[in-house]
Amino acid sequence: MEPIISIKNLYKNYGEKAVLKDINLDVYPGQVIGYIGPNGAGKSTTVKILCGLLTDYEGQVTIKGFDLKKQTLDVKRIIGYVPELAELYDVLTPMEYLQFSGALYGLDEAVCEERIQKLMQAFGLGDNVNQRMDSFSKGMRQKVLLASGILHNPDIIILDEPLSGLDANSVIIVKELISKLAKDGKTIFYCSHMMDVVEKVSDRIVLIDQGRIIANGTISELRDQQGDTSLEQIFAKMTGKDSLSTTADELMRALEN
Repeated sequence: MEPIISIKNLYKNYGEKAVLKDINLDVYPGQVIGYIGPNGAGKSTTVKILCGLLTDYEGQVTIKGFDLKKQTLDVKRIIGYVPELAELYDVLTPMEYLQFSGALYGLDEAVCEERIQKLMQAFGLGDNVNQRMDSFSKGMRQKVLLASGILHNPDIIILDEPLSGLDANSVIIVKELISKLAKDGKTIFYCSHMMDVVEKVSDRIVLIDQGRIIANGTISELRDQQGDTSLEQIFAKMTGKDSLSTTADELMRALEN
């Protein structure tokens, strides 16, 4: 099977600061990849490159056979992207915003409207579909973003902290949705700091630190390599933060006087 995403010798600098240092990664159709790392590790930069938002990088990125640098628009058509921050056009309603998103992807108007109604109903926003979003909570905005990311039924879905602002029931829904999308053949590239969710939904986990991939495997493989521990403990150990409990003790002692 050919990889649907192939990253070869990827480097990215911001000025003199190297953010990505020789990233090599193949992702296959139907996989859920948990892409994790500390703040500043290079996760968001990788995501922005995959989405075609950053083009001044070194190396080769191929997505479903398209060269990302040369065929950026072709790549964007087959990707759904859900960013961490729900920055929407507040003066629009979900229907207006999602119709606009659908038009950008060339969706038929009738098909687009039917999908919007079904998605909003499924996310519990059926009664809010024609309400302006300036009064929406963070969780409501996140649901609109999620709907926008899958509206055009993309082959690849890139999720950057998609659970931000969602209540417990909505988190469960999204976790189930990720599993069902993968079973349907979609490829999910999932970035998150929520280690317990990453551990449960991911087929393969890629850990990046200081711009380099330092671990790549299933949760079982990572446990065999690092000892029978949780992903949270593996993450802390491999990123040099295995003294976090000691740090918490120090913070408590700082409050004693």
